[in-house]
Amino acid sequence: MNQGNISVKRLSGAELHPYIPELARLRIEVFRDFPYLYDGDYEYEKKYLQTYIDCPESVIVLAFDGDKIIGASTAIPLKYETDEVKQPFLDLGYAVEDVFYCGESVLDKRYRGLGLGVKFFEQREAHAQDLGGFKHITFCCVERPADHPRRPADYTPLDAFWNKRGYVKHPELKTEYTWKDLDEQEPTAKPMTFWLREKHD
Repeated sequence: MNQGNISVKRLSGAELHPYIPELARLRIEVFRDFPYLYDGDYEYEKKYLQTYIDCPESVIVLAFDGDKIIGASTAIPLKYETDEVKQPFLDLGYAVEDVFYCGESVLDKRYRGLGLGVKFFEQREAHAQDLGGFKHITFCCVERPADHPRRPADYTPLDAFWNKRGYVKHPELKTEYTWKDLDEQEPTAKPMTFWLREKHD
């Protein structure tokens, strides 16, 4: 691997069209690992990513090794998200217009440890800054029990990394996402908890 070939760029809306098949493949590959254990569906992924194409205020940060996509990170103003993402904020009195939502980050495991996770956050936060008007930046993560049978012995949660970026876990902000785990016959609801960072212009 030549780190000199690695680059990161921000894309929005229709600019993303050519990258959808590769992004769908990468998301399915990465989310098979713990803690998501996602038994991916290509057609669902394409539909999901269409949300970011349709919204001109969205952003997907792409990481490349030369011309090859090795990672991606999504974000969108919360007001454009689904009800399952918005409702916890509405229930606690947040104005959805004030919140910028960072979706998922996926990165080929061969390229981890090179600082790309930091760049993903920096670029999404910069996009929120460019749009303006947000008081909070948020994301959510799945909650898995400590004794989950598929939890790797060397698994390290990303809590310390997120704290270092200024994000704080908010247990009162919870939702559920539904997907099919690798060892499940049918999709089931998974508990998700939001992390929040106050935005200061």
